[in-house]
Amino acid sequence: MKQAFTNPVLKKEIKLRFRSLKSFTGILFYLIAMCIFVFGFIMLTTSFTGTGYFRPDESFFMFSMLTFIQLGLILFITPGLTAGAISSEREKQTLNILLTTSQTSFQIITGKLTSSIAFLLLLVIAGLPIYSLVFLFGGVSPGQLGIIFLFYFLTMIAIAGIGIMFSTIIRKTIVAMIATYGTMIFLTAVTGFIFLVITRMNMMATGMATGTPTASPVGHFFASINPVVLMLTLISQGSDSFITQSTQIDFPIWAGYTIFYACLTLVTIFISVKKLRVNMKRTK
Repeated sequence: MKQAFTNPVLKKEIKLRFRSLKSFTGILFYLIAMCIFVFGFIMLTTSFTGTGYFRPDESFFMFSMLTFIQLGLILFITPGLTAGAISSEREKQTLNILLTTSQTSFQIITGKLTSSIAFLLLLVIAGLPIYSLVFLFGGVSPGQLGIIFLFYFLTMIAIAGIGIMFSTIIRKTIVAMIATYGTMIFLTAVTGFIFLVITRMNMMATGMATGTPTASPVGHFFASINPVVLMLTLISQGSDSFITQSTQIDFPIWAGYTIFYACLTLVTIFISVKKLRVNMKRTK
């Protein structure tokens, strides 16, 4: 019964990652950069306005900037932590030893995945005291901060699952990392570009025809899977209504985002578990 709730791979990965000096050095420099940004923004804003105090709308703008910076950090760091989880073991010729242990493929995959997410959660939670400064000036509610952090958690799990999947099916770490970053760029930049193109074409067709907007489920789908678009809808309430008017699809962006990335996470983990021992099965 005890073995069902223990994962030796997870314990080993967490010990190696959290005992590394590079990990805490990276967190230190990240917090220093955030402090410089926050206090520099407050000083510049109060000096330019000449009022000597920080208004709630300025506090909300600073919160928005911190939110997008944190999102960029998650999108940039997560592939680097997960894309080499399995392929690096293969390159170091330690994967075969790991596979001959009593650990199942699911334990190995989830152990690698959870250790990476744990470090990312530590990085996000370490920035909470800096985030809490916005409550001193108003403009942001604790509920809004909680929703954004749930969005962070879902996003990092999905990207980590993609990285683990490519690390399992691709032998070289650098190739797996390129594939993971390419997928991330598609989900963040290409989907947003496609949404803008479809929306623009729909508006042009509407102007040339009867003037009545037509429904665009494809455009709404690409908007729903874009992390930047969802972040805009969470921060600016008018963005959600604008997307609904543009696509004529009355379905919440956050619901489509949650469904898509939850399914994507399950699919990537399933593929990783199935493909981890594929070469061993062929040799039998």
